[in-house]
Amino acid sequence: MKKKVCIVTYDKEAALFYEKILSNLFGDAIALDTMWVGEKQRFNKGNHDLYVVTTCSFGGDVIAKSKLSKQNDTVIIERTIAKESLEKLKSVPDGTKALVVNITPRMSIETIAHLTDLGINQIKFIPYDSSDDYLPNYDIVITPGETRYTNNFNKEIIDIGDRVLSINTIVEIALKLNLENYLEMENFKKYFQSLPRSNYSIDHLFNKSIYLESNFSILLEILELGVIGVDENNNIYAYNKKARSIIGLECKDIIGQNAKECLKEIPFEDFKINMKEINHKLIKINNVDIVISVRPVIRMDKYMGAFVILQKFMEEENKQLKMRAQLSNKGHYAKYTFNDILGKSAIIEKTKNLAKKMATSNASIVITGESGTGKELFANAIHNESKRSEYPFLAINCGAIPDNLLESELFGYNDGAFTGAKKGGKLGLFEFAHKGTLFLDEIEAMSPMLQIKLLRVLQEKEVMRLGGDKLINVDVRIIAATNEKISDLVDKGKFRKDLYYRLCTLPIELPPLRDRGEDIFLLIDKAMNEFGGNFKLSKEVMIMFKNHNWEGNIRELRNYVEYFCYIGDELIKKEDLPVSFKERRKSDNNVENIKIVSELEQLKRISGNRIEEYLFVLKLISEAHKNSLSIGRKAISDKSKKHGINLSEQEVRTILTKLESINLISISKGRGGTKMLMEGIKLVENL
Repeated sequence: MKKKVCIVTYDKEAALFYEKILSNLFGDAIALDTMWVGEKQRFNKGNHDLYVVTTCSFGGDVIAKSKLSKQNDTVIIERTIAKESLEKLKSVPDGTKALVVNITPRMSIETIAHLTDLGINQIKFIPYDSSDDYLPNYDIVITPGETRYTNNFNKEIIDIGDRVLSINTIVEIALKLNLENYLEMENFKKYFQSLPRSNYSIDHLFNKSIYLESNFSILLEILELGVIGVDENNNIYAYNKKARSIIGLECKDIIGQNAKECLKEIPFEDFKINMKEINHKLIKINNVDIVISVRPVIRMDKYMGAFVILQKFMEEENKQLKMRAQLSNKGHYAKYTFNDILGKSAIIEKTKNLAKKMATSNASIVITGESGTGKELFANAIHNESKRSEYPFLAINCGAIPDNLLESELFGYNDGAFTGAKKGGKLGLFEFAHKGTLFLDEIEAMSPMLQIKLLRVLQEKEVMRLGGDKLINVDVRIIAATNEKISDLVDKGKFRKDLYYRLCTLPIELPPLRDRGEDIFLLIDKAMNEFGGNFKLSKEVMIMFKNHNWEGNIRELRNYVEYFCYIGDELIKKEDLPVSFKERRKSDNNVENIKIVSELEQLKRISGNRIEEYLFVLKLISEAHKNSLSIGRKAISDKSKKHGINLSEQEVRTILTKLESINLISISKGRGGTKMLMEGIKLVENL
């Protein structure tokens, strides 16, 4: 709503002149009326918010005794000369006699006093009184815009223009109308700069004020945080661009308003009463979660206002993520994708497709597989395929770090939490990995105490640093890896059952290298390129590699490739193989021969006089395995009838159950069918 202002002067021209000034400065914020009393116009006090009155309107102390005596609705005009006009008078020679002409003698004297105050001391001023018959000797005539009274003078006339409203008057008007925020606008600054200041100190302070206001405005606009400033009455005077984008209200709708009315969600009155800082308080404005902090401005134990700093909650979260990444400074990101997992065998393709499907979920994953099968490679690829790919990926080997250090690495610690703790404390990996993925390798090595803490993090999604008392919310996906079957560890009491079921939502078993066929040679070519080698394998070596047990899997294979690159032979023959490979192969063959004899004896034991039927079923399963297929009871029964063995489905069930009992096959429920295990494959190959 516009503020109603009435300008009261002695004559009409002055009233209209001041009306123009105020209109240019305050614009649509005020509605102006004018009144002049020198022409017998009667003054009637109406319904106005403020009266702006000249001292000559009523004459002297009449104002004090009039209806305008209330200080809260009246501003007595203080006038000054424009800087440009003042420069004209400074060029007048020293000792010049000047007749000062204004509407009344009193106003002439007032003009002289003001000019003297502004430093015009080289001129001898003489006030003009039209009722005086005697006209003193003078050299020039000076008038403040009242040239209508100078027609009868035949000397040089210097018109210094109408006296304008002083800085004090403008500021007082703005304050009484609660429009002090307008003082920061460009048109006000230009107006103030056009006025003279009577001494250096005031001039210096004014320029410093303009400088500080300018810098304050620039600072507000470049801040990435929303800022709202209120005065001692909680009226809003500062409101930057970021605050507008968060709250959604324009400056014109909020500047000058009382914060209690237009921003009810922010408890400004509480700040005024308590005069205490508030840090990171969560509120809602227009259904948006916003984090606010408040800094009251206190001087001499008196509340002078406050600054409210605000930011959208999600922006704060993202900022924390970036800061965590900078603090870690360790390049915690996933380096590999599914394209880096080389292989064309059916078993690795199936494993990759399963892992890609699991990547879309937020559930925990447990990757099992022998050492060197690429568990961390798969963990990287799963993270990069997931919705968390833009957030951190952190990996830690639980078996490589002592228990007490592992706890501090995972959960962090506060300053002074233990002897040797880093000053200032340290963020744990769970905090660093917020919104991202934490890969826990060799999780079976984690102590029971840490297993309990990990279970709580997974259930409650919050951690507490060592030596701390504050719960920190975290959103982390866990990918665990192990060389052992966790289910066996659970049965032995070495791993918590509740943690096992919490972790093992999505299990993946990586195939060993010996089951991946021709993938061996693709991996050899890739490793050879990485090491800068150039060799070929003889057919004999290729056969040996294909039949090798590969207990170290891909890691073992890469060691051999690096060895071949260093010896520099173009063709790798049997005699070029390292001693470790030959010894391993000899040892494997001895062990395998012993195992095959043992497994054949077990097969004879469980089959009795029906060993041919058992071998027939075993060979069917082996053929299906070679073609990357599964086979069920009905299919086995149908094939047996074609070969004259005539096994019923029930008989097939019994045979399969006994073969599984001696670890030659694996029976899956549903459509998974029956699959060969490595022991069964080797037994069939050696029969």
